[in-house]
Amino acid sequence: MKVVLFAGGFGSRLAEETTRIPKPMVEVGGKPIILHVMDIYSHWGYHDFVVAGGYKCMSIKNFFHNFHLSTADFTVALGSGSMVLRPVHPLDWNVSVVDTGLSTMTGGRLLRLRDWLDGDTFMVTYSDGVGNIDIEALLAFHRSHGRLATVTAVQPPARFGNLELEGDQVVEFTEKVRKHETWINGGFFVFEPGILDYIPGAAEPLEMSPLTNLARDGQLFAYKHKGFWHPMDTVRDRDYLNGLAETDDPPWLQFERSAVSATASPQRPQATA
Repeated sequence: MKVVLFAGGFGSRLAEETTRIPKPMVEVGGKPIILHVMDIYSHWGYHDFVVAGGYKCMSIKNFFHNFHLSTADFTVALGSGSMVLRPVHPLDWNVSVVDTGLSTMTGGRLLRLRDWLDGDTFMVTYSDGVGNIDIEALLAFHRSHGRLATVTAVQPPARFGNLELEGDQVVEFTEKVRKHETWINGGFFVFEPGILDYIPGAAEPLEMSPLTNLARDGQLFAYKHKGFWHPMDTVRDRDYLNGLAETDDPPWLQFERSAVSATASPQRPQATA
């Protein structure tokens, strides 16, 4: 099954990095965040990736073109120039990098990948969000409802402390507590080929009329993920994820079996990726 990674947006909220490299190439724990996203799918046995590039796409192409050399140890014969590569961590991945246009919106990027998707069920996510998603449970949920589309619903990371008040008195102060059922679009979609018929053109964000109309037609279900999920939208997010990546087992690779459930479809505020 193909896994599509949106990797073409301008990443303007992370301009400290994205003026020189595309957002998927911003490093977390010493490697581009897009590789962390791929690691999640690879854990579950999905290794066939299609990267939908746009902004600074050549940077992504060059990275994967040189990936084998840059991640391997090697011996070079300086006289002849012959080289023997010794991969440190061999990866059995297939990665296609497709330039889907500089200003194309997320829906349009999918349209331009039609010929790459082989007319089969496929998965899609953003290259700037990581979570310990149970991909097997996600796919089982998608197959169980039999509709065209599934989105993974996540609870947004709490960024502020919580005050519990009785009148004007603070009775409890808790750091980053989440007590309310708030769900947003966390990516990690599963789509049937028919969703492409809901995208009117290259200028349409997937997150606007396509998902809205899929929901209207009863074709969009949400898989609730209550585990770890975090986007990389700002420098603060990058630094937070960097700290987590310093461990041998970052939270987005700590998997637990998930329960299957559904809710109304959420929306993600970012439209380009």
